[in-house]
Amino acid sequence: MAVTDQKTAKAGAAPARTLRIRLVRSLIGYPREQREVAKGLGLRKLNSEVVRTDTPQIRGMIRKIVHLLDVK
Repeated sequence: MAVTDQKTAKAGAAPARTLRIRLVRSLIGYPREQREVAKGLGLRKLNSEVVRTDTPQIRGMIRKIVHLLDVK
C-alpha cells in the first residue's frame, strides 16, 4: 500500500491562483493590529513584495490593510 501526499493527490486539479502583494505605504502611525497583519502576510519593508495563494484568509488580511497595499 503506497501513501500519497497531497501534491500528487491534487495533480489533476487546476493550478492555484496567486496574488502579488506589495507594501506601498509606511506602517508608521498605523495601529498595531494593522502592522501585525502586514507582518503576517510577510511584508516587512516598504516596497517589499510577496506572492500568496488566493484564499479567503489571505483576502481577509488584504482587506484589513488595503489602503497600504498594491495587489495584482
